[in-house]
Amino acid sequence: MARPSIKDVARHAGVSEKTVSNVINDYVHVSDRTRRTVQEAIAHLGYRVNLAGRHLRKGRTGIIALVVPELDVPYFAELARHVIREAERRSLTVLIHQTGADRAHELAALAGFGSTFVDGVILSPLALTADDLKDRAGAPPTVLLGELLEEGADHVAIDNEKAAREATEHLLGLGRRRIWAVGGRDDSGLGTAEARTRGYRAALAEAGLALDPAALLPVASFRMPDGAAAVDRALRTGALPDALLCLNDQLALGALRTLHEHGLRVPEDVAVVGFDDVEGGRFSVPTLSTVAPDKAAVARVAVELLRHRMDEAAGGSPARVPAGASPAAARSPQDLVVSHRLMLRESTEGRRGAKGPVRRGESAAPGPPEGLR
Repeated sequence: MARPSIKDVARHAGVSEKTVSNVINDYVHVSDRTRRTVQEAIAHLGYRVNLAGRHLRKGRTGIIALVVPELDVPYFAELARHVIREAERRSLTVLIHQTGADRAHELAALAGFGSTFVDGVILSPLALTADDLKDRAGAPPTVLLGELLEEGADHVAIDNEKAAREATEHLLGLGRRRIWAVGGRDDSGLGTAEARTRGYRAALAEAGLALDPAALLPVASFRMPDGAAAVDRALRTGALPDALLCLNDQLALGALRTLHEHGLRVPEDVAVVGFDDVEGGRFSVPTLSTVAPDKAAVARVAVELLRHRMDEAAGGSPARVPAGASPAAARSPQDLVVSHRLMLRESTEGRRGAKGPVRRGESAAPGPPEGLR
């Protein structure tokens, strides 16, 4: 039996071949009813897009790059799964690259790896500076994840400062006053750790508490051994916290081990909150209260925005503008904020008090995709 063609889909759906093509390419000027009818026809006939031919006709490869600092960090592994799923829905293939937070590797990704085989890049930078983004002539479209380096680049993230402030307010609301920030940084940098530290400091100030510089526990990297070591060093000075705000879940999981080794109970003696809501925190003992970014929305919005920029760069009809971006301002760089929520589990609530998601911790606005503003 011959493979079904676009013509077959159009005949089955009662629409033109051009309309079928618009649905396949996710173009904006198609009604929801027509889009649904065409998609049902595609499913019924088992139609498959000829990706190689389509990308060749458009002068593209159909490949985008997801560039992250470390592949074995659970947050990035979970995010990659969502990005791959969203890319597949748009007939794109994802190349995953690890930079090791090295500036040379991040610059290479920003330049498309010196080749034309990548149509666009989703990049989570740690070492780049704002100056690195200023002269990008000939580089592929790029969407940045994490903290915003400057206003000249498309960017998708949660509000890290607000999220850390809410997490600290939760600890304060439990009556905790000696709150250590594991991974905290006492500088004015533009990174995620700096933003989360600012939120922590703001919550303390609002509660009328002075910041103790010794309560900021720096780490070499955001992994479990670093969290364990940082808390161990601080406890050996004789200081004793009643809560820990850990700037990611890996640090928190390491801290839980150290607290156990020092004979401290969680949450009775020390309450603990993490960031990222990775799977391991749902199975730790105790389970981990954490700030949960909407990773599915981060991926969806980043891929939508990148696809739109790729269409613009190719001079064709652009795909739908991501929700939250102004169509009139779509040519200008977009700074899109995705929702987060505070997941309360045993490490702050105890076994009987864990509540699950706290809606007041969300940062969201109406309109699809849900959680975007």
